[in-house]
Amino acid sequence: MGFAMDTLNFLAVAFVVVIGALAALAVVLFVIARLQTHDAIRRNYPVIGRFRHVFSELGEFFRQYFFAMDREELPFNRAQREWVKRAGDGKGNTVAFGSTRNINVVGTPIFVNAAFPPIDNQFAKGTALTIGTGCKTPFHAGSFFNISGMSYGAISKPAVQALSRGAKDAGIWLNTGEGGISPFHLEGGADIVFQIGTAKFGVRDDQGNLDDNKLRAVAAHETVRMFEVKLAQGAKPGKGGILPGAKVTAEIAQIRGLSVGQDGISPNRHREVDNWDDLLNLIAHIREVTGKPVGIKTVVGAEEAIEDLFQTITHRGADAAPDFITIDGGEGGTGAAPMPLIDLVGMSIREALPIVADLRDKAGLKDRVRIVASGKLVNPGDIAWALAAGADFVTTARGFMFSLGCIQALKCNKNTCPTGITTHDPRFQKGLVVEDKWKRVSAYAQNIVKEVETIAHSVGVTEPRALRRKHVRIMQDNGRSVPMDKLYPTP
Repeated sequence: MGFAMDTLNFLAVAFVVVIGALAALAVVLFVIARLQTHDAIRRNYPVIGRFRHVFSELGEFFRQYFFAMDREELPFNRAQREWVKRAGDGKGNTVAFGSTRNINVVGTPIFVNAAFPPIDNQFAKGTALTIGTGCKTPFHAGSFFNISGMSYGAISKPAVQALSRGAKDAGIWLNTGEGGISPFHLEGGADIVFQIGTAKFGVRDDQGNLDDNKLRAVAAHETVRMFEVKLAQGAKPGKGGILPGAKVTAEIAQIRGLSVGQDGISPNRHREVDNWDDLLNLIAHIREVTGKPVGIKTVVGAEEAIEDLFQTITHRGADAAPDFITIDGGEGGTGAAPMPLIDLVGMSIREALPIVADLRDKAGLKDRVRIVASGKLVNPGDIAWALAAGADFVTTARGFMFSLGCIQALKCNKNTCPTGITTHDPRFQKGLVVEDKWKRVSAYAQNIVKEVETIAHSVGVTEPRALRRKHVRIMQDNGRSVPMDKLYPTP
């Protein structure tokens, strides 16, 4: 009995102490809230005002997991992400009970099924497409679907390793992004596209100018197949790359030529390029030094600018043309970027791609200049649309991020990515197991190719590169769809 009373007394005292501590804490927080001046809500409502911030932070989580419908989220909805997840798992992507997609949304592509599609023995295996036919070392690219630019720095070491190994297994290329080439890009043995950003990380001298010796050293790697001169990317058209200093480790600093912790800020453009002629001169120089195909990456702001490019090429001759043009959509991409640029600058890939393809064909450069489409193209229907619109190749960054396990936490610029993809914090990187993730990268790429082949066969052609605009209808605001070749007649 005495023991029971002692226990009750102890619990009572503990309860009083806890209540007292909570009351004291509440008083302290009340005083702090009243005295601070930067938050009016907390100043006027010291207790419940604190919950506003908590609920705002948690709102994103609750919307993603409990309230948003499968097709509602941006930048990528749950249906898109789940398709990539299943593809990465190597699982079937059949669904039951009909589509959840609202096909009446303006701009939705609808593929035209053929009355008599090819049967199994009539399917054709897609052949390699050559880029840079006039180069000393042209590139025979086997896959129409490849990995877009993500630099080591913007993404982590294990992420690059998994992409490299997965790309090799799937037979696709891997773009380095503008952060230079690392041992982790090379270790998988995949075909590499080396991107030269405006800061020329990896191929620059101490003053930031292009260093031909470093350029030759990069080109000496057999698996480096092409060079891409980046003018702009979808996340920040008209502004150079931004690598937050929190991500600049000693290793990344050495590769890029920065100090540890220093923000990696690229200029808004290549300083030696003031016009299209200057750009073609730069392309010719890099091609001469490396002997390999050289292209550009840009975002279309106006049709007139691309017209000027092709007029300049026509004036100088086809040999002066870039070997490929990567068109990124202005929808915003991976990495850190100012919101106004992500939201409001640059044409969507849906508008830009047909325009560029038509201008290229009108200039008589269809077999000379390859077009690579990029910009929120992550599912089979996106890739099939792009091929039909005029692309020779399609690349994605975020699709492959999803294959690595990205959950769209929107922490890419904070070094706190919970999946280890865009962080250099060892604690988070432990979650990204390269031996598992490279298989998912490969499976995603192979399933994309398989499903795009399925779409191609359904419209009556034997392989994806035979898709044409006549095979796609685009939904209009009157509830009717129009053939894409009527909206964008080929030259």
